[in-house]
Amino acid sequence: MGCAISGLAAKAEFSERTTEEDAAAAAAAAACPSDDQIQMIKDSWKVIRDDIAKVGIIMFVRLFETHPECKDVFFLFRDVEDLERLRTSRELRAHGLRVMSFIEKSVARLDQLERLEALALELGKSHYHYNAPPKYYSYVEAEFICAVQPILKERWTSELEEAWKTMFQFVTSLMKQGYQEESDRQRLLALSPKDRPDKKNTAL
Repeated sequence: MGCAISGLAAKAEFSERTTEEDAAAAAAAAACPSDDQIQMIKDSWKVIRDDIAKVGIIMFVRLFETHPECKDVFFLFRDVEDLERLRTSRELRAHGLRVMSFIEKSVARLDQLERLEALALELGKSHYHYNAPPKYYSYVEAEFICAVQPILKERWTSELEEAWKTMFQFVTSLMKQGYQEESDRQRLLALSPKDRPDKKNTAL
């Protein structure tokens, strides 16, 4: 199964890459889950989805324990020192469900990679406005894996772990690309009109 952007990666040996966008596309293509991995992810998700609220809370409480700096992104939780309070927080539950909903949509789109790419790019752009830098994205992957292992029990294998990691790396690479695109767009908008590159101004 090929990714929608895997054609870019296939041309790498024939042409020299000169732009960051091409490099990001190649990185995303390299992380595409295989057909077998997709099936493993989908099968395990059928079990995980019964506990998505629980997984979402565990994931974020662990995230704040292991990376307390992440709380700076969340205005509601910034000053909360007692992490046990977060376990019963309606706001954290709601946010955890939103993240789990995105993961569910990602799993559903693994057979339609163009739609998954569009979804992940858009989420990356929105995270620019949340002031959530790309370095945080991989933290969520690690905490998700820790949260679902006890739920899947004996179903959890090294192959399944690798499949989920591959999916997360694929999605987060696209989110990072979306974040960078939005960052570049905002930087361009911040320039005064005379400083903006004008494609109509070509040399005669």
